Amino acid sequence: MKEQITNALSDFFFEYETPRQVLVRNRRVGVVCRLIQLGVLGYIIGWVFIYEKGYQSTETAISSVFTKMKGIGYTNVSGEERVWDEADYVFPSQGDSSFVVMTNYIITDGQKMGRCPELHGKKNCSSNADCEGGSFKRQMTGVCVNTTNTCEVLAWCPVEDDHKIPDPALLMSAENYTLFIKNSVTFPLFEVSRSNLVEGIDGAYISKCLYDPEKAPLCPIFRLGDIVKLSGFSFETIARVGGAIGIVIDWTCNFDVDVTHCKPYYTFHGLYGKSDEKDRAKASVGYNFRFAKYYLEDKIAKRTLIKVFGIRLDIIVQSLARKFDIIPTLTAIGSGVGIFGVATVVCDLVLLYLLPKREFYKNMKFKYTDTQTQVSSMLYMN
Repeated sequence: MKEQITNALSDFFFEYETPRQVLVRNRRVGVVCRLIQLGVLGYIIGWVFIYEKGYQSTETAISSVFTKMKGIGYTNVSGEERVWDEADYVFPSQGDSSFVVMTNYIITDGQKMGRCPELHGKKNCSSNADCEGGSFKRQMTGVCVNTTNTCEVLAWCPVEDDHKIPDPALLMSAENYTLFIKNSVTFPLFEVSRSNLVEGIDGAYISKCLYDPEKAPLCPIFRLGDIVKLSGFSFETIARVGGAIGIVIDWTCNFDVDVTHCKPYYTFHGLYGKSDEKDRAKASVGYNFRFAKYYLEDKIAKRTLIKVFGIRLDIIVQSLARKFDIIPTLTAIGSGVGIFGVATVVCDLVLLYLLPKREFYKNMKFKYTDTQTQVSSMLYMN
């Protein structure tokens, strides 16, 4: 055992292998070798250079987004007329890349802190014992109100009744609101900055254009109804219960050509709010939130509570710029040349282990030399 280990270590440290070129005239092996080399060449040219563009370096952009909604809404609820402008229906304030446009609402006027009966169906009762236990959804006082058969609560009274959502939506006029998007991107590695207000998009054009994927694909002004339609939603449904839409601005640029060819491409995606959503999403279709306006009346703090149903718009910028670079080019070529060695490995396996004449090919491919034997032979001949 010791001798075997010693011989193995001796062979490892004191032997040297050098490639030996053997020309094998075998049609099958030759065809296999050329087919593999052709496949590798196709991979390098087709996949690495043409599809993956391995000769270019890449970078994503630093981006900023500015938005502005415009439009006037009108409602007439129980004879009470009201006009809604941008300050009323856009949340939060103007300019964010993610905001909500109100399309429906439930208003509870004149709330003040006090004790009042809960809504029917929220916490019904037949005696005070049914109302013990602190808070349910609101803080209960432990009193059962006989006139309503519901528990008394300590809350902003009267409590909000949101059982019935207005249908159709109160602000169906929101379909004609317009959204202006201003987006700028910078690629620091390539020292290039671009804006979605590209060449030819000036003040005169913006004043009369409206985005259309075919007729005006670069117009930065979008009609809200068109955004909803392009995202796959029904405006009547999403306006009633709310939902979310993603507006994707895609910058895929090739800076090996003129930078004026680097232009934005807009796509629209329904994120949630579809009426055909299933499973867990179906349990919470739509988008809503509440906010309150506080005021004093006869030195008593009161508020107007508004439950807002709206369309949430998330503007997402994705970018990828490319430009020729010698380093990735050489790296791609070097890796491709290395892959060519696969043909040699496969053909050697076929020659040495699969063909009937494999022993003959082994003797032709490998030659063993012994320095001591060669020296003794030369001395004998002399």
